[in-house]
Order: sequence, then C-alpha cells, then structure tokens
Amino acid sequence: MTGKRWLWLGLLLAGFAVGGQSDGRRQLGDRQVVGLPTDFDAGARTEPYAGPHPSRLQRPDETFRFPIMLGQVGPDEPLFAGPKRYPFICDTASSGLGAPLADNSAGVGTPVLTPVDSADGAIKGTRKAAFSKDCLAPTKAWYFYKPVGEKHFARWNGQSKDEVETITVNGVRVPFILRVEMGTINRFIYLIAVLKGAREIIDAPAADRWNRRLIYQFYGGVGIGHRQGRANVKAVLEDRREQLAQGYAVIASTGTTTRNHFDIWLAEDTALRVKRQFVALYGEPDYTVGVGASGGAIQQYLLAQNRPGLIDAAIAQYSYPDMITQTIPVFDCELLEYYFDVTDGDNRTWRKAENRSWIEGFNASNQHESSGGLKRIDVTTRVAFMMRGEALGERKGATECVIGWRGLTPLVLNPRFAPFESHLTRDVFRQVRWSYFEDLKRFFGTDARGYARIPWDNVGVQYGLRALQRKQITPEQFLRLNARIGSWKTPADMQPEHYWLVDGGESELREFSPWSAHNINTGPDSDRPAPRFEGDREAIAAAYRSGQVFLGRVDIPVIDERLYLEAELDMHHAAASFSARARMIAAQGDAGSQAIWVSDKAYDPTPRAFAAIDQWLRAKRARPELSWAEVRPGTAADRCFDARGRVMFNGDRVWDGSWNRLPGGACMRAYPIYGNSRMVAGDEIHGDRFKCALQTVSAALAGGVYEPVAMSAYKAQLERIFPNGVCDYRQPDQGRPKDLADGDTAGGTS
Repeated sequence: MTGKRWLWLGLLLAGFAVGGQSDGRRQLGDRQVVGLPTDFDAGARTEPYAGPHPSRLQRPDETFRFPIMLGQVGPDEPLFAGPKRYPFICDTASSGLGAPLADNSAGVGTPVLTPVDSADGAIKGTRKAAFSKDCLAPTKAWYFYKPVGEKHFARWNGQSKDEVETITVNGVRVPFILRVEMGTINRFIYLIAVLKGAREIIDAPAADRWNRRLIYQFYGGVGIGHRQGRANVKAVLEDRREQLAQGYAVIASTGTTTRNHFDIWLAEDTALRVKRQFVALYGEPDYTVGVGASGGAIQQYLLAQNRPGLIDAAIAQYSYPDMITQTIPVFDCELLEYYFDVTDGDNRTWRKAENRSWIEGFNASNQHESSGGLKRIDVTTRVAFMMRGEALGERKGATECVIGWRGLTPLVLNPRFAPFESHLTRDVFRQVRWSYFEDLKRFFGTDARGYARIPWDNVGVQYGLRALQRKQITPEQFLRLNARIGSWKTPADMQPEHYWLVDGGESELREFSPWSAHNINTGPDSDRPAPRFEGDREAIAAAYRSGQVFLGRVDIPVIDERLYLEAELDMHHAAASFSARARMIAAQGDAGSQAIWVSDKAYDPTPRAFAAIDQWLRAKRARPELSWAEVRPGTAADRCFDARGRVMFNGDRVWDGSWNRLPGGACMRAYPIYGNSRMVAGDEIHGDRFKCALQTVSAALAGGVYEPVAMSAYKAQLERIFPNGVCDYRQPDQGRPKDLADGDTAGGTS
C-alpha cells in the first residue's frame, strides 16, 4: 500500500522475533526492489516433493573455496538448496555492510547509487547506475570491545587498553576484545565473533584465545522469504556475552533466522557454509552447540534430525518441534475468535475469555488487559462495527489466540499479503504471491490454479469435544459451534487483508477485520453448515518427506529450556516442549537425549545450560558405547527453577502429567501446561496429525466418543454437520507417508 501507513497487528512481526525486532519500514540506506527477472512467473507449476527424507539424502561436495578473505565476496548460489528466489530485499546498508554490489543493468532488484565524477575529478552527485538483485557485499571485519564500567560493546580502534574490560580465559587475564567478521554467504549476511588473538591483525585472525568450542546462534521469527534480513552485531554479542567471555566463538547468519524464511534446506545449506568459513579461518572446533529461541529452536530440532553432525548439541529456547505443525491448531484461532466475537457474539458465555479456553485449549485470563497495538486494534474494530451499524459485544480478558497468535494466519496463508510491502514498488508487490506456503512451493507443489498446495485440514474435527464431554457446553452449543465455525478459503480465492489504513478513508476503516473474516468460509445456520477445508494429501506427504516435520529422532543432547510465560498468554506455550518429547518417545522409544528446563520469568538458566551441555558431551566422548540417557550428568536432568534461580525440583518424573497419562510431577504442578484446539477436539499432544482418519457418526456414537453426554438424539444434526464422518484419533495421520509412519530416518537413536 504505497504511500500509506499500516496500523500493524500487534504480534504480526515483533512478537515472533525473539532474537530481535523487525518491522515493515525500510532502514536508512536500503532501497525498494523495483524490478523482477524477465522469466519470473509466480504461477509456475511444480510437483510436490517426493524424494528421500533429508536424513537419507547425499549432499553434493562443496564447490566454493573457503575462506572468504576480507574484501572478497562469498558464494551466492546455494550448494543444494537452490534455485534462488526473487524478489530479494537487500538489508546490507542497515547491517553495516554498505550498499549492495551492482550485479545487473537490466533493472532487476534494487537500484544501486554510484558517484558521478566531473571532468576535474570532483564528485558531482549520484545516479542510479545499476541494480542489485542478489544483495551481495564484500567481507569486512572490525574489532569490538567491552568498555570498563559500560553495559554494551563498542567499536575498538586501537585506543588504550586501560579502557577495555579484562576477562580470564584458560587461566590468563586478557582484554575483552572481539574480532567480528561480516559478509554474505548464500546472499544472507553471516557473522563470526571470536576473541582477538594476542598478536593478530585484522586480516589474519588467530585462534590462540579461542577455547575450541563453537556456538551457532540461531534466531527466530516468522518469515515468508524474499528478504536478506538485517544483521545486528551488537545484539549477537550481547546475547552471547557470557560465553564469549569464556572463550567460545560465535557464528550466525540472517539465513538461519526464521524471521527471513522458513526453508530448512536453505538454512542447512547456509549454516554449513558459515561453519566452513569459520573452520577455514580458525580450525575445527571440539564441538558445535546450537542455541536459539522460537524459530531458532525449531531449526535446531530439524537440523539435528535432517543433517546429523551439523551441530553436536542444542539449547532449544522457547521451542516448538517445527513450524508447519504449529499451523494446525493456530489456523483455528481466528476461526474460533470470530465465532466467539461475531457469529455467536450474543452468547454471554464467550464474554469471559477463560470460557473460550474450553474450546481453544490455550490459556486465557479474564484479568488480562490488551495494551499497545492490540488495544488499538480492539478500539478500531469497535469503530468499524459502529460505522457498519453493527454491535460487538464486550469481552472480559484475553486469550493466547489473540495475545499470542493474532496475525499469523494471514502472514502464513494469504498470498496477497506481506508485512514488508514498503520495500517493494507496487508493480513488484502485485506480481508476487506471498506466504509461507508459496515460498516453499517447491516442496508443497502447486494446485490446478498454480497456487501452493496447503496441508492444513479441519474436515471431521469436532471443535469443543472435550468441553462437551466435561459438560462445560451443551449439545446445542457444541452443534452450533461445529456447524458455523467454517474454514479458510483457498489461497487462490483470498483477498488482500482488511487492515485499516490510517489515511485510507472511511470505506477502508469500515471494512477493518482483525480476524480476516472476509477470507473465512462461514455458514448461515446449522441446517446449512459452513464448509470445512480439505488438506492436500500430497502436500502433507511432501511436508514429511522434505524434513519440515520433526519426526522425533535426534542423536544429540538437547536442553529444551524456557521461561514460564503462560500468565502473559505468550505464544511460546510450555506444552510445545512436551510435544517434541512425545514425538521422540513415539519414534525411538525414549527421550533420553532431551532435558526440559522451565524457569520463572525472572531467571534465565541459559548459562547453566551451556555448562551442562559441556559436561554431557564430555561424558559421552569418554563412554561412546553408552546412550545419551546413560551418560547424562545430574546437572542436565529435567528440572524447574524459581525466580532466584534455585532448582525447585529435578529428576525423571518431575514433568509427568496428563500428556503422558501419569500422575502430575512436581514441576508440572508448579508450571502447568495447557492444550490447544485439536487436543480439545480429541487429539494427543504430539501435534503432528494434519489429516485425521474419519469414522461415521454412527460408529462414534457406538464407540462412546461423546460419553458421558448422550448424543443419540442429535445423530441427524451431527450427520448434517459431518457428512463424511468425524475424526478417529486412534488412527494415524492419513497424509503421512507409510515409510515414515514410525518416524524412521537415517539418524540413529539416542
């Protein structure tokens, strides 16, 4: 929407970015993409991926000669995760690398401004001499130091070392000065930070103060591709300050930041090459430990599964098992919130947020008050309804669906919406089909209309089933909910989002819809139920085969840690850690290589996790014949912490609970977990079922699905709402390939 300002949905960007902050505005020095390659075709047909799982796939040999020296440019064509996709938004200027290098004069990509010299050699001005479609930049390096008495790192230019804080590494006091290198690899911006060697010069790094341990810093967010991403040196140094002071080296890349994309093949390709650059400069590490939150944790789980050996251990913060299966319950959120707010808005039951949790499963609080962007959205919504002559009931409190997940569905699903529209000309924006699925359609394949196939499915899902069984809702409420809930329209039929543009005029304000209601298939009444969405089985199979689903097999130690944020209704709900654990148990019989740590939000246990991982890895190397569970040190046991960092409880049974059908453990009682809409509908915590098997309503009635509620009198209504039957969660995912049915990959068991 060129020339207009968005009233951003509160969580659309900042809430997803645990590793940093991003927004839709262009940074100073970064310019709009003005042109696309002549062969660009947003609707190009492609078949769903049907090849071997990445854990079985032979990668090609490296073709680029590392290291990249200062002033040189790294590889731009991925080794095995190509082809490159366009448009590609440059962020070199805002990252400190300067304007991107010009690579064409055909008007493709971003204009690059170059000086115009006069006859006498003076610079007269600038002109648009060329364009950059790949956003490459020469490699640079600087020194950063920790000033005495200051909180943050600063650039060091050789000033007096009396101003530099000193640290102890290997028993020796050394100045806390870091060599930081940045450049581009696979078009993304990489970063390497290592303590400055005793006698090194900037273009000849030395490893004499490195402790031989390497950290790969992964970052999160929800990205839909097409951007390089901004690298923030000081943020990386601050995040890993304590480990850098111990002599660890740190590497990172905007290509392993899910705020920029969610292509796990491209993330692997990029991570491998960033690590090769490091090794070429400093030598092989004793081990590489991953760390990162949210999407950064997802990458660790998937890379450990898909490419054993890339990282040797993982510290997965605020984890989810993967991105794709999170969409299964999260895509339900706005459908349910629209139902509660509008379709069944006269029902006072839903005025209290905690009652919505009966159906949504996620936590909710009647005391929680929206603030900031979400508060403005509430006000804007009410104004829009008033302008249409409609009423919107008051709501007490809030749910995780709103506080945590509002805005995710259009970002991930709608091909006509992107949060960085201001980075592109209107013509470029309109030629591209956006969304997570469109960015990964080389895996999902395309449908008959040329759009990415969608694996999400809600056919047969009985929303609120457990609430019915617990008699929290009546049979009539249950039937009305399932008749009217509806589904999302197919991407080809979706329209641009109706978010209010501040200077967009009265008609646009009148259409404002935080639920994306105009992209929902709703039904008029219980006699004519709203249609459900049929997930594409080939897309489901492709998601499994291409390694986008965490199958539960990892052969490295994982400390899955998080601060307990359920009271904040934060999107990083604690149940996700147990979803990963349940998959591990199902796939390999145990989860002995995973420890779950949860802490009060006032205490961050990450430094202790690094120490525990070090002990765990050393114990395994001393006794390689033993399993990860057998060599696990006591410092790496399951545990929970209080606000002062004290271990409240630890041991093998502290996290037992309803998720594994055992009496609740001490940590689970201290930090209880919640469910989601699909668990309320009858599914288990694993969360990896895209398409349920169906059983007839008669079979469900005979099998006691609704007990203790008697539903026989409602059989005809149930059959109208569910003409194809209802979910039978005793059966496996109907879209999962049979050769991956047991989670089998080439990785070994722990």
